[in-house]
Amino acid sequence: MLNVTDVINRTDLTKLIGNTPLVPLNKIAADCPAKILAKLEMCNIGGSIKDRLALFLIEDAERAGQIKQGDTVIEVTSGNTGIGVALVCAIKDYRALIVMSDKNSEEKQNMIKLYGAKLVLTPHTAPPSDPRSNYSVAERLANEIPNSIYLDQYNNPANIECHYRTTGPEIWEQTGGDIEAVVIGAGTGGTVSGVGKFLKEKDPSIKIIGIDTEGSILTHYFKTGEIIEGSHYEVEGIGSDIMVKALDFSVLDDMIVISDKEAFLTTRRIAQIEGIFCGGSSGSIYAGALAAIKKHNLTGNIAIIFADSGNRYLSKLYSDKWMKAKGYI
Repeated sequence: MLNVTDVINRTDLTKLIGNTPLVPLNKIAADCPAKILAKLEMCNIGGSIKDRLALFLIEDAERAGQIKQGDTVIEVTSGNTGIGVALVCAIKDYRALIVMSDKNSEEKQNMIKLYGAKLVLTPHTAPPSDPRSNYSVAERLANEIPNSIYLDQYNNPANIECHYRTTGPEIWEQTGGDIEAVVIGAGTGGTVSGVGKFLKEKDPSIKIIGIDTEGSILTHYFKTGEIIEGSHYEVEGIGSDIMVKALDFSVLDDMIVISDKEAFLTTRRIAQIEGIFCGGSSGSIYAGALAAIKKHNLTGNIAIIFADSGNRYLSKLYSDKWMKAKGYI
């Protein structure tokens, strides 16, 4: 007979990634003509949707024979993928080296280090072409460190495949295929591209809406085909200052831009009204969903993704002092 200790000893913690709940926002969206359903990705073991990606990219490297125990996994992140990579590396006995901009929250920095990863911070003022930028530093370290692999979530096609195989099918199953649109943040692009690809194959009429932030270059490119220079923004996890290969613009029906201020104030309202403690990008997604519903006259089920937990933004958007200093309240 199997006892509790045996069950615990045989549990693979990576099995606690995925299959997150999809819940209706009954209070904050009570007057909305559509039904908004939020997928709560903070329920993953590491607290964000990027746990899925970290596991998928590392296991993809394992299948390809590109990594073995004791090797170093290098990744660029705005925080959540770094946390996910550090977590999965701790479980699988790899070393993790995470490169991240110094604009990202102190909570994220601490979580990465507490999982045992080495953290390298880069100046947020450095443009992508600067040798001090996230991307340049990660590439340099990958070339310098023996027995290392650079996951490169921004350009790795497995980023799209991850959500095509996991997040997209989950949304389809949880809604019973009764879905009019999905509204998802566009950062690395993998989530909206993978989910969008899967759902478009199931029903081409489903609208795929990407949410971007002011200062990002993605929406301008989507609408004009022109690459411009980005500018600073505070919201974490969506938007980009470089063109990324993990974003398939062909699956998108529209992109909507939400400001930092609207994102953060909306996020705080979600916590106060719905009791869902989510990160700042979730405020962008909800505000973007409302804009998409109005713009496209949506009246059916709208699935949105709340990518992470608010516990990694206590020193930022959930701090009155920080919000006042930024002029948001």
